[in-house]
Amino acid sequence: MRAPRLRLGLCCQFVAQPIKFRTTTATALARLTRRERLAKVGELCLRNANALRAALAYAADNGIGSFRIASSMLPVKTHPTVGYDVEELPNVAEVVAQFRRCGDYARAHNLRTGFHPDQFVVLNSPDPEIVRRAVADLVAQAEVAEWTNADTINIHVGGAYGDKAAALARFFRSVEGLPATVRTRLTVENDDRTFTPADLAKPCRTEGLPLVYDVHHHRCCPDGWSVEQATEAARATWKGREPLFHISSPLAGWKGPQPSRHHDYIDIKDFPPAWRGLTLTVEVEAKAKELAVAKLQRELTEAVY
Repeated sequence: MRAPRLRLGLCCQFVAQPIKFRTTTATALARLTRRERLAKVGELCLRNANALRAALAYAADNGIGSFRIASSMLPVKTHPTVGYDVEELPNVAEVVAQFRRCGDYARAHNLRTGFHPDQFVVLNSPDPEIVRRAVADLVAQAEVAEWTNADTINIHVGGAYGDKAAALARFFRSVEGLPATVRTRLTVENDDRTFTPADLAKPCRTEGLPLVYDVHHHRCCPDGWSVEQATEAARATWKGREPLFHISSPLAGWKGPQPSRHHDYIDIKDFPPAWRGLTLTVEVEAKAKELAVAKLQRELTEAVY
């Protein structure tokens, strides 16, 4: 029987390391011919694949067990006027090969990878066009997830739209229609305004959708459950897979204004004691990125709280 392993995850970017991911805008691409546009995007995609390989190496070398891949690895891929299929890129073979090397590296070093699409990716909107665009974005990220061995694509439910129960039901109906490349990786996270762990745990178990427990969001949007109750309820939705949770601390403290805003670092007192000793991935959502992860690593090793 393997010993429990708590691994910390780095989210998307670096503040001190010279590892950068590149993107562009639809406006900039619209000034180019189609051929120039595809060449430009192909160059950016390859640079991002190379940067991802460097990011994974940094994680492996520094005891970081997980890396969240930025949603813009294939810049503006699903844009309605300047979007593209990967097969159209002049360097498609090189781009895909390098992303696959990232996946091979992640497997070899037991690094977990995943995605957290932007907040405009909403599956429960009453507007079918918004849902259609959200699905297109999820399919595009699942394509990169296939190459990079990513096992999670994590999203929020969305808004309540005046009827929370109907909005939640609409979300799960949309989930049922997703292609397998997305559905097998999809997870849902409690948010800091509307949908709590108590709202999500039961339907997630029923529908087989893992719940990513964000303890900061839960503290901002309480539901009567303790952190320990929410932890166990969320873990039960993963059905033998390693759960993925989130940690962050409020910028101005819990009594300060807008406690939902994230601090540069994690206050060790915000890390739930119930999480210690678990097999668990905890993504560190802090503005100081790799510096925040390193600080939390040290404090979890040293602190008794």
